Amino acid sequence: MRSNRISVRAVLLGAAALSGLAAPAAFAQDATTTDTAAAPQDAAPQDSANEPTAEDIIVTGIRASLQSATNAKRDAVTFGDSIFAEDIGKLPATNLAETLNRMPGVRLNRDINGEGTQIAIRGLGPSFTRVLLNGSQLQVASDGGTNGGSANREVDLDFFPSELFTRLDLAKSPTPSTLEGGIAGTVNLRNARPFDKEGTHITAVAQGQYTDSNGKISPRGALVASHTTDTFGILVGVAGVKTKTRVDGFETVGWGDGSLGAGDAGNNNWNWASVVPANAGHGLVAGQPVDVVATSGLTRSQLSTALLPRLGRNSLTTGDRSRISALAALEWRPTDELHFALDGIWAKSKRNYNKVNMNWQVRNSGPGTGAQATGGMIPIDLTVDDNGVVTSGTFANSSFFLEASEFKQTTKFWNINPSLTWQPSDTVKVEASANWSKSEFFREQPTFAFQTAPNSGVDVYYDNTGAANRPLITTNVDLNDPNLGWQWYRQNIQLVRRSTETKGAHLDTTIGDDQFSIKIGGAYDRAQRSIRAYDNSTAYQLSVCGTGCTGATGTVPTTAIAQYLKQFPVNNFGHLASGSVGYNAFVVPDFDALKAATDYASYRDSAPEARGAVTGGATGDMDETVWGAYFELNGVTQLFGRDLHANAGMRYAHTRQVVVGPSQVGTTIIDISSKSNYDNFLPSINLTYDLLDNVKLRASASRTMTRPDAGQILPGITFSDPSALVATAGNPDLTPYTSDNFDIGGEVYTGGIGYVGLSAFMKNIQGFTETQVTSASFGSLNIPFDSLIATQQDALRNRAAATGVAINDLPITVNRPINLSDLKIKGLEVTWVQPLDFLFQGLGFSANGTYLKQSSSSGLVATGVSPYSYNLQGFYENGGLSVSLNYVWNDKSIAVNGPQNNIPGAALRSDARGQLDLSAGYQLPFLDKAVRLTLDVLNITNEPIRTTFEYSNAAYSVYYPGRQVLLGLRANF
Repeated sequence: MRSNRISVRAVLLGAAALSGLAAPAAFAQDATTTDTAAAPQDAAPQDSANEPTAEDIIVTGIRASLQSATNAKRDAVTFGDSIFAEDIGKLPATNLAETLNRMPGVRLNRDINGEGTQIAIRGLGPSFTRVLLNGSQLQVASDGGTNGGSANREVDLDFFPSELFTRLDLAKSPTPSTLEGGIAGTVNLRNARPFDKEGTHITAVAQGQYTDSNGKISPRGALVASHTTDTFGILVGVAGVKTKTRVDGFETVGWGDGSLGAGDAGNNNWNWASVVPANAGHGLVAGQPVDVVATSGLTRSQLSTALLPRLGRNSLTTGDRSRISALAALEWRPTDELHFALDGIWAKSKRNYNKVNMNWQVRNSGPGTGAQATGGMIPIDLTVDDNGVVTSGTFANSSFFLEASEFKQTTKFWNINPSLTWQPSDTVKVEASANWSKSEFFREQPTFAFQTAPNSGVDVYYDNTGAANRPLITTNVDLNDPNLGWQWYRQNIQLVRRSTETKGAHLDTTIGDDQFSIKIGGAYDRAQRSIRAYDNSTAYQLSVCGTGCTGATGTVPTTAIAQYLKQFPVNNFGHLASGSVGYNAFVVPDFDALKAATDYASYRDSAPEARGAVTGGATGDMDETVWGAYFELNGVTQLFGRDLHANAGMRYAHTRQVVVGPSQVGTTIIDISSKSNYDNFLPSINLTYDLLDNVKLRASASRTMTRPDAGQILPGITFSDPSALVATAGNPDLTPYTSDNFDIGGEVYTGGIGYVGLSAFMKNIQGFTETQVTSASFGSLNIPFDSLIATQQDALRNRAAATGVAINDLPITVNRPINLSDLKIKGLEVTWVQPLDFLFQGLGFSANGTYLKQSSSSGLVATGVSPYSYNLQGFYENGGLSVSLNYVWNDKSIAVNGPQNNIPGAALRSDARGQLDLSAGYQLPFLDKAVRLTLDVLNITNEPIRTTFEYSNAAYSVYYPGRQVLLGLRANF
């Protein structure tokens, strides 16, 4: 009888897998209409997280965590990783992004202060990872960190403190019950609950965080209390941090070349001087024609494509970042068969930063009629390398401008998640859950910019010969002198409001036992999202510095500027760099005095809507509704006398999407909407075979999908390039990415915590987007000239004057995403956990490494893919003392695909980077050993964060976050 049952199961499992893999995907597109609509986001993968997937790391002690990882990996059917905290407040690292970075195949995106914000899995960016909260969809309205710009489906995980979470699951191969949307993988965040640790408990964590970038100490802490009876439990917790931030950096906003006239090669980002300006020096006679090819010492073809930083600038960011999070969780277990849970999370984050940049004005410089026209630089004695990157030279008649911004960011988040589990018999289990969340984000960014007086004899001495990891820029004037003769450059009032709201309900039913079961379920998820921008720069600038921003009139005329400027606030800028940083001090504005003198608040409060955000991203709304259903078979059968575990089935998802984007029609902004519907059939099968008692073999095949980039499907055109050269058009006709995935691997268990694991995987992704580049006249974009910011207006005027082409006829490059490409990613993951007790009791190590290779028919690649990465952990734990050294290294990767700054093939590239961290603890021998002293040291070797513009000696940005030391106590009563 048993053999007959097994054959039936095998047939059912095989049929489910084969029929699923043959299922089609359908897509239907509706007409585009003009109206105003609302916005959502995406839906989320479902929680099959009640059963551990793979590599579960139970965090009590280091060795205990590795033992639990080994045991759980033996039992898992799917490919994946998990981190558990058996006790409250003991997840490693300072936020959930940093915690997930300890898993194989996970890569962090870091903010400029070095803190992890978003994760990328197996070579695909954060938007390809589905993030859930307690099995339900998760959206946060924040925009990716200090510099902002995220407009897709990414989730900023630095928003969530690790102290309030006890379990993180990463599914690398899906099951049918996993909510769709994550080609790279699905992450489920599970907050603490009272029955995680029965009884009455109070956990307190208090730390001081020292950062050597500013020499300041910041507080952080958490308090969690829980109580359970036989049937009821309640847990409440709060965690907070207020960090004093300082980041020294260098930025360029890209690289470009100058124009030598009509038909010149390159991106022609500025115009050289044609006539010697006044005070140019170097033996040049003012008013005489100048041959810049001759003065440069280069050939004409070399100078026409000689690359310089568009805005080479030292940058200082200072201020406070605070975050407070609160959690309440209730559990009621009236019977052994019936369990209820209610989870609620509230969080609020603030960033109040000042960012000041002293820009060497290369972009948009040149002869012109406006007050900000520089007259053009004269290049003298330049040298270039084989790639055309300028390595040294002098630039007469240069100009600098101070760009000073206040960032005031506030993000709020609420989430409520009720759920129940009912098991009326040993063979029937019903799970139901619902969720509602809301998040709001507001960013206020006033900017004041001041320029050195044109034709005032400013020289720049430029050195990019490799002595530093960025160009060194020095000058013959004192940029830290408020009385240097500064004049107005521009002012901006720019605001961004973002909001998200999600709601959903899931129902799952399992029929069967551990030997064979059928699971069916359905899901409804709706996500709405809105990003709207407001800009009152034109009216504000007119009131502050008059027509053309000449400073002859206005509330702060040029003659009064010096009283609103102060000297540089720090005396050791660049102290974390390995050498010189060029000029190291410059004037900064008195923000409060300027805002009071210019009636800033009233202009801010009356700002009209704009088409693009201050961070350069698209604006608009999205409303996304998803209905899903699945069936899943789980069973165990025998093959050659050994157990074969299987999970197989099919998931179906129907998506209805409405997107709305603001577009300029004449002088009015109206909303353009577009609707689409599509269906996806997503089969999967996971197999694990017990080859020997200590050897497991695994295989998986699946189809997954990720919905198109939310920022790219918004209709309308974004024209935020200050050089007025490039516009970006949305494409609401983009279809979802789909991927056929194959995994194979296994482990050899060597006893105790030890094992060696190897897995290989391949993802064949269809519908990958690439950028279609076309040229259009400025007039055809239907964007009124008067609606542009002053910098863009000047750029168009100057380009028209230099080329003799009317402004409306000037060519503009328009970038538009289209579904054209396929992408194939192949990879290997290796894990080795080994105790070294035979050398020294309590010693051991854990290591994992990932190799990735990608290819596509178009040459396009997924961004953020490091060909090689690894994580090494050495640990010692004995006698109440634990010490762990953790080193994470990621190879170089493409950060943003080209073309950048209108230069074909030029991409932004992240440097290879490794970070060494120390974590140590000692159980104090009093208070019943309830108190533990903790020490964490982050970025021990003081590694910078560096991105380049295509070439290794063309730095795009370099930030020096420095080291952090966290010392504190953790008490558990």
